[in-house]
Amino acid sequence: MKKYTAKYYLIPATICLAGIVAIGYNYFFSAFASQDNKQYIYIDEDDTADSVYAKLEPLASHSALTGFRTLARHYDYDGHIRSGRYAIEPGMNTVSVFRMMRNGRQEPVMLTIPECRTMEQMAARLSKKLMLDSTSIAQALTDEDFCEQLGYDTCTIASIFVPNTYEVYWNTSMDKLMQRMMSEHDKFWTEERKQKARELGLSTDEVCTLASIIDEETANNAEKPMIAGMYLNRLKIGMPLQADPTVKFALKDFALKRIYHNHLEVNSPYNTYKNTGLPPGPIKVASIQGIDAVLNRVAHTYIYMCAKEDFSGTHNFATSYQEHLNNAARYAKALNERGIK
Repeated sequence: MKKYTAKYYLIPATICLAGIVAIGYNYFFSAFASQDNKQYIYIDEDDTADSVYAKLEPLASHSALTGFRTLARHYDYDGHIRSGRYAIEPGMNTVSVFRMMRNGRQEPVMLTIPECRTMEQMAARLSKKLMLDSTSIAQALTDEDFCEQLGYDTCTIASIFVPNTYEVYWNTSMDKLMQRMMSEHDKFWTEERKQKARELGLSTDEVCTLASIIDEETANNAEKPMIAGMYLNRLKIGMPLQADPTVKFALKDFALKRIYHNHLEVNSPYNTYKNTGLPPGPIKVASIQGIDAVLNRVAHTYIYMCAKEDFSGTHNFATSYQEHLNNAARYAKALNERGIK
């Protein structure tokens, strides 16, 4: 009779236990994501538990989200929310997702530093990959005190950026981002590169400034060392650089196809028709190819340059002014024939 009674209670108890295990597995150990592809959730500094649930809802199954809420209440997630970019892999269970987010185990982003012309453009591009908004980035990069802390000013701050792709965390602060950029800058400027700059009589910032002008003159990397040699010849003899891209930068009109005499009258330290020497800083974030073109410039005697009339993106070089005028006349004729104003 006792054996019968024990069996009578054991069967429903086993069924109940199995049900509890099944429910627990469904809520906590089954696949969290409702889709089969890798997904990301971005947690901001001002997020609350409720806003995190709202962000998770489109990604998670109903039972997994219920399990997440249960864990969040039990482990006081609302008081331990950590910002970041979190990857939810297919097959991850609720417990794994919760532990990842509560412990701040975020996945880094691949941040590409673009060759922007202005720091406002840089801010807009960086904000698309980082938690930082474009306004706060732009304000920092155009703030004299902030730039001075890094050893730059608002004119030379573009020199700190080396266009490349870096692994960073989405929620990195502005200070940490710029410290990382400084670290990458120092790695790039090896002793060999710095020695070549010294031999040219230029600082690393001045190399970046000249490189930025050359980058704007041509996209042809093979020709950049020739152009670098020409501008260095002008600097050596005290001749104005007379670089059209600096006028566009001074006018903040980068769509200009032709530079006319009235454009050359703009009163700006970036107008290299009016001022000798280099402008106060780069007119864009210089490319690595542009920087190395300056450091490895071709030694020659040319002091004039004009775009070729075939619109190949390359240039005709000249040592005499008359030869240069002839080259310029051919180019102007080609522009007129194409109706380029």
